[in-house]
Amino acid sequence: MTEQKKTTIVLFSGDYDKVMAAYIIANGAAAFDHEVTIFHTFWGLNALRKDENVPVKKGFMEKMFGKMMPRGANKMGLSKMNFAGMGPKMIKDIIKKHNAVPLPQLIEMAQEQEVKLVACTMTMDLLGLQKEELLEDIEYAGVAAYLSDAQEGNVNLFI
Repeated sequence: MTEQKKTTIVLFSGDYDKVMAAYIIANGAAAFDHEVTIFHTFWGLNALRKDENVPVKKGFMEKMFGKMMPRGANKMGLSKMNFAGMGPKMIKDIIKKHNAVPLPQLIEMAQEQEVKLVACTMTMDLLGLQKEELLEDIEYAGVAAYLSDAQEGNVNLFI
């Protein structure tokens, strides 16, 4: 009997291309029967935000963070060559042209492959994000839970 391979990813970035890379790696690892965890913290939490506005009670600063951050994976900018929003449109056209899987579908695929998507609760508190604003079927935990998964991990990445 072989030991269960484990891959953990800390997703800190909110850049479309970096988030896409994290999900490509996660889906690839899951396809190779790895138990995969993506721990979304700080700007990486935006990948888990619902596209639509969810009315929740927030203070002034939390409302401002909510307005300034992209709502959902499809609204993220690129790390390089963003060109005032034109960069993401160009990369999405290239993805479509090459029949590659766009980011929102990579996230769905990860959920179908039972990749554990974890939202950092401390960062949620800092940025004023509430569970109702995030995707369904994800987990909520702090750094101790991530470290527990990472300690047993064969592959640990920080993106």
